Amino acid sequence: MIMQVQAISKRFGGLQALSRITMDLPEGRILGLIGPNGAGKTTLFNVINGVYPPEEGQVTFLGKQVTGKAPYHLAKMGMARTHQIVQPLNDLSARENVMVGACFGREDQGLAEAASTADEVLELVGLGSRRDQLAASLNVAEKKRLELARAVAARPILLLLDEVLAGLNPSEIAAMLTIVRQIRDQGVTIIMIEHVMHAVMNVSDQIMVLDYGVQIAEGTPEEVSRNPKVIEAYLGDPKLAERFTRRPSAEGGQADG
Repeated sequence: MIMQVQAISKRFGGLQALSRITMDLPEGRILGLIGPNGAGKTTLFNVINGVYPPEEGQVTFLGKQVTGKAPYHLAKMGMARTHQIVQPLNDLSARENVMVGACFGREDQGLAEAASTADEVLELVGLGSRRDQLAASLNVAEKKRLELARAVAARPILLLLDEVLAGLNPSEIAAMLTIVRQIRDQGVTIIMIEHVMHAVMNVSDQIMVLDYGVQIAEGTPEEVSRNPKVIEAYLGDPKLAERFTRRPSAEGGQADG
């Protein structure tokens, strides 16, 4: 396993944000992390990535216990992430933004090597022609790709993607999913938080579902999409969950069970 999360719990005052979350992540997989707003998905990323220490449990990465290690330490080990709200360095060019990821990533690249890596990764995400533009001048879709490029330039072994599809139109989503698959095909294991359900179901090998900080389902996209607890969490009505998961009878009507 490239990473194991064991019984992680996190509280903020009286709010139980995560309750004993457990995850085993095999190498080379894409894990989709889904759940309604406020389910605890980004909080789990922040615990895995060392932004928040958990109250209970531990995180193991590459066979080493890394619970509470600082994000920069984990970046050197090979864990990179994007953020739900993009955070470009607006006064730097696209190329310089990506060089930052290369310089502070797993390989500690010098400026010349980082520049070469930046050019390579910008081509991968479709921003090669924008390399000399200021980050502030890019549109939303381009800033999403820039955020992804900066993380990929860190040469991660594990990549955490926090809503990289948010705010994109259908053609931009399709292009981003192609890029995500290409990154996986280069040997990078990926966890992605996403609300664009058809997209995350299409690209993920397995899905984990959180609701109010509780892990309510895990399995293949097909298994999770038929789970009544998952449907209820999204629709808020057990009767609707039952209707969505009920299979048609042989006569073409609805089966009773």
